[in-house]
Amino acid sequence: MDLYLPVANLSVNALVIILLGGGVGFLSGMFGVGGGFLTTPLLIFYGIPPTVAAASAASQVTGASVSGVFAHFRRGGVDVRMGGVLTVGGVVGSIAGAGIFRLLQASGQIDTVIAIIYVLLLGSIGGLMLKEAIGSIRVLRGAKAPPAARRRHHPLVAALPLRWRFYASGLYISPFAPLLLGFGVGILTVLLGVGGGFVLVPAMLYLLGMGTRVVVGTSLFQILFVTASATLVHAMTTKAVDIVLAVLLLIGSVTGAQIGARFAQVLKPEYLRLILALMVLAVAGRMALGLGWRPDEIYTIELS
Repeated sequence: MDLYLPVANLSVNALVIILLGGGVGFLSGMFGVGGGFLTTPLLIFYGIPPTVAAASAASQVTGASVSGVFAHFRRGGVDVRMGGVLTVGGVVGSIAGAGIFRLLQASGQIDTVIAIIYVLLLGSIGGLMLKEAIGSIRVLRGAKAPPAARRRHHPLVAALPLRWRFYASGLYISPFAPLLLGFGVGILTVLLGVGGGFVLVPAMLYLLGMGTRVVVGTSLFQILFVTASATLVHAMTTKAVDIVLAVLLLIGSVTGAQIGARFAQVLKPEYLRLILALMVLAVAGRMALGLGWRPDEIYTIELS
């Protein structure tokens, strides 16, 4: 069944988009990631303009984050004070990101910039994930485990002034650290249509030194509000949100996440991380190929 996407200005097979959303939702449920960092590239591969793909994917991530936030709230796994500071930074960052987005749109370079940022981010993060997954599998097979590192925030964070206590996270640090972190993630959310969890969670662990018990819930708390803000900013400024596309993706992702969560109980987490790392690197490689590969014929006219 073909549906017309009014903002993307093209017709798509609704079943394909729902299945695409279902596939990303399946990965979200299986690997515990938001999935937004895969939604935008997959939409681009399907033929959706990168600007519309990024803007519409942000709205899908908003919807997919709601249930996760409530689940972590019930378990006491959200540092509301830390999440509030991150959210303030993220909202301001999304406004700044919209300005950058419009400047790149005006220059005609937005599609290329989105692709380059994705290649750099997914390539570096996928490489780190692959290294960590291989190390975990080696330990699983009998290798000696490395000594556990003492949890501590980065020296640059310790140097910032005006410290606050974040009791749920067990931290006594400057609020400027999470504020700046949230600001950067807010820019990424607008430019790439991602929730930013794949950047935010490692930064919260290794830069801020947060406890693992509250990292995921606090990340989802921030993602919920910042992606909602980014969607609103896109709708008011860039006009790139395609609500039909977003609804189709959300229908698929909600169903896929439930199925993925069941499959996650079958495989060992070490192998799950390895599979996810390989998938992230594959997407980065495909986008890099699209940037560098030149077709034999740039323009083709088909007579019907």
